[in-house]
Amino acid sequence: MTGLKNLLGLSSDALKSALIESGVEPKAAPMRARQLWNWIYVHGARDFASMTSLAKDFRGRMAETFSLARPEIVTEQISRDGTRKWLLRGAGGVEFETVFIPEPGRGTLCVSSQVGCTLNCRFCHTGTQKLVRNLTPAEIVGQVMIARDALNDWPSTAPGRRLTNVVMMGMGEPLYNFDNVKAALAIVADGDGLALSRRRITLSTAGVVPMIRRAGDEIGSALAISLHAARDEVRDVIVPLNRKYPIAELLAACREYPGVSNARRITFEYVMLKGVNDSLADARALVKLIRGIPAKINLIPFNPWPGAPYECSDWAQIEKFAEIVNRAGYASPVRTPRGRDIMAACGQLKSASRKERASARHAELRSAELARMPG
Repeated sequence: MTGLKNLLGLSSDALKSALIESGVEPKAAPMRARQLWNWIYVHGARDFASMTSLAKDFRGRMAETFSLARPEIVTEQISRDGTRKWLLRGAGGVEFETVFIPEPGRGTLCVSSQVGCTLNCRFCHTGTQKLVRNLTPAEIVGQVMIARDALNDWPSTAPGRRLTNVVMMGMGEPLYNFDNVKAALAIVADGDGLALSRRRITLSTAGVVPMIRRAGDEIGSALAISLHAARDEVRDVIVPLNRKYPIAELLAACREYPGVSNARRITFEYVMLKGVNDSLADARALVKLIRGIPAKINLIPFNPWPGAPYECSDWAQIEKFAEIVNRAGYASPVRTPRGRDIMAACGQLKSASRKERASARHAELRSAELARMPG
């Protein structure tokens, strides 16, 4: 049904206000809000009828006024390595993707914050799309809930959950959708909600320097920086945001990030581009650059996409690069590409799905034409 107010993504105070506006007695609203919150985020209820501890007439009134609408699942793909990718549709028909990466003892959900992106990072497929709009708190939280549905991962507070970590590393720049990301992650981190601790939530930014400290103060998640170069002249090209906030300003903001420590290190993400940023001189410049910052460095083999202007560094070169970083005292795991066969790897999201579906439609039409052709 249309015209129903969606309760997903509302803060607890906003939920109480919505209930009062719908006719719930103000004195009863806090209790009702707690009951609904528990059903929605702990038990993953998708409709009011399933909330069996609530009176039937109250459930009926709720269903007449409100919805619990998750984004629509357009497609789900499962990689050979177990990675899952969902193409989702939000309000107005916009589409975005979320990816679940299973690993031994943990499972990480890569969550999108925008439809498209404004940053135009040269190595990123998502960056080839213009920004359509910011995702709402309901659409951000909804990605976590859809993954939990698929993994049969309810209740959220139960031990042994498969979804253990959330990374804001999908489509878009989270710090350009700050308020909605903050609202959504408050629900994800709520011990009485989706119940992931803040240390298991990572926000990744390409370097929106003025918002980094605010993110630390108001969101309090772990921080990842999409660095990808140790020299401004290189980063200006591959991460154009660097022209506005150069490396020195970005690193100063990292040094001041609230709570950064050896127990709470900043992750620097570094995609390995052949002949661009992968020289041993680049490795030495990188470790000099981040000296004194509690950090680890994720080296990411470039994941190709149609028309990409770069190639992945040779594996031997990646290993030499990693050795220099390791010798300097920084953990530098080389991220194993996951989900490449379904275009779910780092930097491959969204537009590929559109192209794949367009190609599939074209193939179907061509097959139909051939079938109609005489002998």
